[in-house]
Amino acid sequence: MAGAALYTQYNRVWIPDAEEVWKSAEIAKDYRVGDKVLRLLLEDGTELDYSLDPESLPPLRNPDILVGENDLTALSYLHEPAVLHNLRIRFAESKLIYTYSGIILVAMNPYKPLPIYGDAIIHAYSGQNMGDMDPHIFAVAEEAYKQMARNNKNQSIIVSGESGAGKTVSARYAMRYFATVSKSSSNTHVEDKVLASNPITEAVGNAKTTRNDNSSRFGKYTEISFDERNQIIGANMRTYLLEKSRVVFQSENERNYHIFYQLCASAQQSEFKHLKLGSAEEFNYTRMGGSTVIEGVNDRAGMVETQKTFTLLGFKEDFQMDVFKILAAILHLGNVQVTAVGNERSSVSEDDRHLEVFCELLGLERSKIAQWLCNRKIITTSETVVKPMTRPQAINARDALAKKIYAHLFDFIVERINQALQFSGKQHTFIGVLDIYGFETFDVNSFEQFCINYANEKLQQQFNLHVFKLEQEEYMKEDIPWTLIDFYDNQPVIDLIEAKMGILELLDEECLLPQGTDENWLQKLYNNFVNKNSLFEKPRMSNTSFIIQHFADKVEYKCEGFLEKNRDTVYDMLVETLRASKFHLCANFFRENPVPPSPFGSAITVKSAKPLIKPNNKQFRTTVGSKFRGSLYLLMETLNATTPHYVRCIKPNDEKLPFEFDSKRIVQQLRACGVLETIRISAQSYPSRWTYIEFYSRYGVLMTKQELSFGDKKEVCKVVLHRLIQDSNQYQFGKTKIFFRAGQVAYLEKLRLDKLRQSCVVIQKHIRGWLQRKKFLRERQAALTIQQYFRGQQTVRKAVTATALKEAWAAIIIQKYCRGYLVRNLYQLIRVATITIQAYTRGLLARRRYRKMLEEHKAVILQKYARAWLARRRFQSIRRFVLNIQLTYRVQRLQKKLEDQNKENHGLVEKLTSLAALRASDTEKIQKLESELDRAATHRHNYEEKGKKYKAAMEEKLAKLQKHNSELEIQKEQIELQLREKTEELKGKMDDLTKQLFDDVQKEEQQRILLEKSFELKTQDYEKQISSLKEDIQALKEEKMHLHHQLEEERVTSDGLKGEVAQLRKQAKTISEFEKEIELLQTQKIDVEKHVQSQKREMREKMSEITKQLLESYDIEDVRSRLSLEDLEHLNEDGELWFAYEGLKKATHVLESHFQSQKDCYEKEIEALNFKVVHLSQEINHLQKLFREETDINESIRHEVTRLTSENMMIPDFKQQISELEKQKQDLETRLNEQTESMKGKLEELSNQLNRNREEEGTQRKTIEAQNEIHIKEKEKLISKIQEMQEASEHLKKQFETESEVKSTFRQEASRLTMENRDLEEELDMKDRVIKKLQDQVKTLTKTIEKGNDVHLSSGTKEYLGMLEYKTEDEEKLIQNLILDLKPRGVVVNMIPGLPAHILFMCVRYADSLNDAGMLKSLMNSAINGIKQVVKEFMKLNSPNQNKNCLNNFDLSEYRQILSDVAIRIYHRFIVVMENNIQPIIVPGMLEYESLQGISGLKPTGFRKRSSSIDDTDAYTMTSVLQQLSYFYSTMCQNGLDPELVRQAVKQLFFLIGAVTLNSLFLRKDMCSCRKGMQIRCNISYLEEWLKDKNLQNSLAKETLEPLSQAAWLLQVKKITDSDAKEIYERCTSLSAVQIIKILNSYTPIDDFEKRVTPSFVRKVQALLNSREDSSQLMLDTKYLFQVTFPFTPSPHALEMIQIPSSFKLGFLNRL
Repeated sequence: MAGAALYTQYNRVWIPDAEEVWKSAEIAKDYRVGDKVLRLLLEDGTELDYSLDPESLPPLRNPDILVGENDLTALSYLHEPAVLHNLRIRFAESKLIYTYSGIILVAMNPYKPLPIYGDAIIHAYSGQNMGDMDPHIFAVAEEAYKQMARNNKNQSIIVSGESGAGKTVSARYAMRYFATVSKSSSNTHVEDKVLASNPITEAVGNAKTTRNDNSSRFGKYTEISFDERNQIIGANMRTYLLEKSRVVFQSENERNYHIFYQLCASAQQSEFKHLKLGSAEEFNYTRMGGSTVIEGVNDRAGMVETQKTFTLLGFKEDFQMDVFKILAAILHLGNVQVTAVGNERSSVSEDDRHLEVFCELLGLERSKIAQWLCNRKIITTSETVVKPMTRPQAINARDALAKKIYAHLFDFIVERINQALQFSGKQHTFIGVLDIYGFETFDVNSFEQFCINYANEKLQQQFNLHVFKLEQEEYMKEDIPWTLIDFYDNQPVIDLIEAKMGILELLDEECLLPQGTDENWLQKLYNNFVNKNSLFEKPRMSNTSFIIQHFADKVEYKCEGFLEKNRDTVYDMLVETLRASKFHLCANFFRENPVPPSPFGSAITVKSAKPLIKPNNKQFRTTVGSKFRGSLYLLMETLNATTPHYVRCIKPNDEKLPFEFDSKRIVQQLRACGVLETIRISAQSYPSRWTYIEFYSRYGVLMTKQELSFGDKKEVCKVVLHRLIQDSNQYQFGKTKIFFRAGQVAYLEKLRLDKLRQSCVVIQKHIRGWLQRKKFLRERQAALTIQQYFRGQQTVRKAVTATALKEAWAAIIIQKYCRGYLVRNLYQLIRVATITIQAYTRGLLARRRYRKMLEEHKAVILQKYARAWLARRRFQSIRRFVLNIQLTYRVQRLQKKLEDQNKENHGLVEKLTSLAALRASDTEKIQKLESELDRAATHRHNYEEKGKKYKAAMEEKLAKLQKHNSELEIQKEQIELQLREKTEELKGKMDDLTKQLFDDVQKEEQQRILLEKSFELKTQDYEKQISSLKEDIQALKEEKMHLHHQLEEERVTSDGLKGEVAQLRKQAKTISEFEKEIELLQTQKIDVEKHVQSQKREMREKMSEITKQLLESYDIEDVRSRLSLEDLEHLNEDGELWFAYEGLKKATHVLESHFQSQKDCYEKEIEALNFKVVHLSQEINHLQKLFREETDINESIRHEVTRLTSENMMIPDFKQQISELEKQKQDLETRLNEQTESMKGKLEELSNQLNRNREEEGTQRKTIEAQNEIHIKEKEKLISKIQEMQEASEHLKKQFETESEVKSTFRQEASRLTMENRDLEEELDMKDRVIKKLQDQVKTLTKTIEKGNDVHLSSGTKEYLGMLEYKTEDEEKLIQNLILDLKPRGVVVNMIPGLPAHILFMCVRYADSLNDAGMLKSLMNSAINGIKQVVKEFMKLNSPNQNKNCLNNFDLSEYRQILSDVAIRIYHRFIVVMENNIQPIIVPGMLEYESLQGISGLKPTGFRKRSSSIDDTDAYTMTSVLQQLSYFYSTMCQNGLDPELVRQAVKQLFFLIGAVTLNSLFLRKDMCSCRKGMQIRCNISYLEEWLKDKNLQNSLAKETLEPLSQAAWLLQVKKITDSDAKEIYERCTSLSAVQIIKILNSYTPIDDFEKRVTPSFVRKVQALLNSREDSSQLMLDTKYLFQVTFPFTPSPHALEMIQIPSSFKLGFLNRL
């Protein structure tokens, strides 16, 4: 399409503007070829007739859909106003400071800290393609790092721009990125050292200028070295053209280098006092600019930071102090006063204080420095002449020396930094970061600007060639015919500067002439270049300047100072003097033939394109220009050998206002930095490039059905383009892309928009037609309904008459009566039949109910008597138990009272004796202390009087000294007045008098200072002595108070002891009460014996009843006939009737064995009782001996009572067991009743066999009962014997006194109760055994009834204990097979979850059963170590069987914390593995994949994102995310992971998905659209459905997606009115203010139908969000881990039932 055809109505153009450079206007009338005027409508509504030049029409404006693009090359129209407008939209409205322009990253200085440089941002850009994320300095650094790692080729990042544009910060961020992503595994901290070099170089090389508070005044190329693993191993730094003149001169509102002010700010610190510095206002070199302080900068803190970085780089304090010495010496040198002596001479006083300090710091001779600062030596062939200098010449010599020293110091620091960053290994690759000054033009431009612009010309030439090369490579790769592109070549300017007889060579030539001047050199330039070279001009109004046409602009240079700055000379005698310095560092700076500290290395040789002037042999004669040219050639050679990446820093305004856009300044810098040149080169050919997939997706609406039917998308694109754009020269088809000329994409966008508008009109037409038709049909139907009712009413009125109504009414009445008669007849018939049936049925039911009531009435009477009998027995047993408890409680109270009385008696006696002794000793101490206190008081009084006298004497001396000092000051003032009066008369004698006076004053001041110091020292000593005396007195007072408190406490305790003695006397009277209680205990003991006998009889009766009931309910032969032999073999405890019968026979055998064991126990009891009778006789003899030893008897009574207490504690246990027996008996009765009811039909068949068995078992039972009665009689005889022995002992004890009788009765009762307790314990043990056997029998009976009639009893089943036996030598093999070698896959399906843990616990139980501590500890430690090697309150929910499996001998609680830590480590490692697997899928699946196909259309992309594939079939989708989650979930479930842990793991994974997706959304402006919000919301719904499908709604995983869900909602919601802003504020609670503003600023419409978010709306939302106090971080922390809790879930598996799979290879373990 022709260019003129695009100038139609409603299209927009750019026209020049004086203030905004370019402004937009809309075409109000179509343009036709030949028109002289273009009718325009400005944005403010005014019309304008714009005069035209037919050859240069105003540039067209891009469609709004293309505005705000990440890459300027994505614009359809590539020209200056389009670039400027795109930058304005991104910077001023969207608050985005980075934009791509082809291969350039344009960085705008925001003058405001932004939260886009944290470690989270670095990790987000790491590994990403450059075009996938928003433009960023980290993206450029990642691209350089990736290309270096992939291609093994060196890289360079070239950062340039004006002062204050942000070059230093950008270079610093790039280096920080490399240090973060390529951290080495060693502990050398190379990355920290590389970053630490920046603060040092900024301190010594940066200064405040009018444009920038931290302006770099030198160029720097930092070469970061990497090894083969792409990890940093070291770095190297090269510097260029330090601005030395700043050391001695600063313009207004500028400062010297930062290090000087940092040093002055720290001058009062002790470590810097020897430098004799003051504030920055005291020195000429720091106060010249009038601005010694930077707002918001703390120079003292900066000094601390500088020292810290020096230390980090390994520079010791001695080295740092040497550097600070030289810096202080430079400041003092600037304050050296040069006085004029006549017109031809000058002088410097040797007594100058600053000269003295300068010489002292640098170790120089003061006289020589004073001499050669004002004189110079001229050596000719015949003689040597010393020529004096004028004052201006001497000042210039002083300043030149200062500059030379600083330049040497700067080079020395850089050399030492390079040494600290050296590395021992071999450099594999490197990335260079060039931080160099951009093109500069000021009101006055001198030698520095000339060199800077010369360097920028060289860099611009290299940049143009690189851009040209990249364009050529792109065309060749796509097989596009290459046409030569015309681009600006600045080689002529470079030749003008550096060629033979060029400006630099003429300057060096003039510098070699002794009488060379700036004027002579300028005249040579005029003669050689004026009217001969179009790039060189002479100003019309000046003879001291020249103009050079650079690539960016014309620059006028003032020639004054060019020669001096190029020579950079210091007079030889000053150099000789400094060379003889005693300060080694200063001497090294100026030594002869120094080895140049070249940071360039020897690997690269520099070959210049033009012949250079050979420098003089002397090092100090080499000119600055030749040095700079050589280093520049080396830099260009290095850059040409690397792959360059360009960062152009732009300064948006000169006022340093945040996000203020000054169009004039920005256009000036865009022209100067080459951005517009890149755009121009791209615009000359085919700037817009689309892949076939992008074109097909974007412009599918322009394709016909026939075109869409083609299978090959590439062919479809070609056919469509041939139809849409007739001129085939406007586009080219490549292999993977379509290349368009400028404006064609805008034309296609116009066609697409027209098509969409036309489609919208058609859709609107049909929808509106449908709505109108629907409305018409509804109204038509309503009209028909109204007509229907109206016509019906009219017909009714016409047809109905009076006779017709009467006839109809009579017919209805006749029908009513007739129908009623028929219905009544039918009802009567049905009623009679129903009553007859009910009568017979009710009679039958009544007879049945009567018979049932007779049967049930008899059963109820039986139940009544049985239950009454049971209730009486239960009450009697409870009453006995209550009496037992009362007995126990009273015995315990007696024992406790006796113990308390004995203890209190002994304690009171001891306390009384000890307190009496203490009181005597304390009274003696108090008397001694009072005497010492009196002596101390008198001593203190004496010292106070001496101190007062000494203080008065000192005050008198001080007053005398002050008076003497005032007299001296008066004398000094008088002498000064006399000197002022006689100045005109005595000029010759003035110097001597002033010297003498100064000496006298100084001596007197020194004497005064010494006296004051000595006086202060003495006063301090006396004050210390007085304070020590006060402390002693205070200590004595405190000690005295302490003694008084002790006396009071002792009085209180003595009163308490008296009261306790009285209480003891009262308690002694209660012994008679104790005797009565003992008699009650004896009677209760007899009741307990009777109770035991009755319980034995009841047990025998219960056993007989149980056996009778069992035998009456089964027919043995019938059961046996139903079961086969195989069933009998396999029948276990779940068997049927046969097992019940066998169990009954076993019960009889058990009873026999029980009575036999009972007989044995009785025999043992008889022996024990005989032994106790002997023991009682021995105790009687012992009691006779204890009659004389009362204290011993008391002790024995106490021990016996305590033993009685412990033994009587068994009585509650006995009660509990009896109650359990009663409960089990009741359960047994109920179960047997149920069994008898179910088996009534079989009673008759089994009765014969049961009768025979009953007779046999009756005889056996009678014999057993007879034996039992014999044993009972024997036991009663033994008890009677024991009672007789006890009566004998009582008879003997009555012979003693009353006190001994009480004590002996205590012992007797204790022994008798002990015996009874032991008998009860044995009875309880026997009953426990019987109850346990009965329980087993009941279990077997119930299970056999429920099981069925087809199972046999297994004769020899094994009963496992849930333990695994192993040997100590097999422990290593056990851990190896069970932990180390166990693979989760393949084994999981065939075993129960947690089987290895169960097996380990069974082994632990075995070690516990052996009571082997060493074996248990070894197994636990081995298991824990094995788990670690693989990974690098619990009893209350257990079942009774699990409680039986608890350990008996060992407590493993010490291992609980270790196992808990190991479990947490396993969980965290498990989470990391899952995150590593799912993280690469998240962004493609959640953000990039279109779940809703066809909603979003692709937009044009720029140079940074031009894909090279037709179709991407391997991309991840949302299905990939869900499949990965399902795989994780199924794996966790198969491995038996606890459901709570599964929920926590899913919650962690969902948090990662939300955080990664949201972080990527923040950094991708192209994804912030309404349609993308719909896609994200759809994907979130898929995740929620997955949670619902897996029943994980309560895992709180959905809540972790809330920030992402709110971000999707924010993209979709309307963003126009105040209510919209308020809704955003109220709804987006999970997003921080920074995140909300970032999304709003990044919102990008996909089509023209969407509207951008206006800056005013963003400001409204921001004002509402200001009240929030949330995080200022933009990115979410994807490494955050939720706290994990491990729930306790009881195991459902019994250890004795666990089988070990053969795959474990654990054959050496044996089940016990």
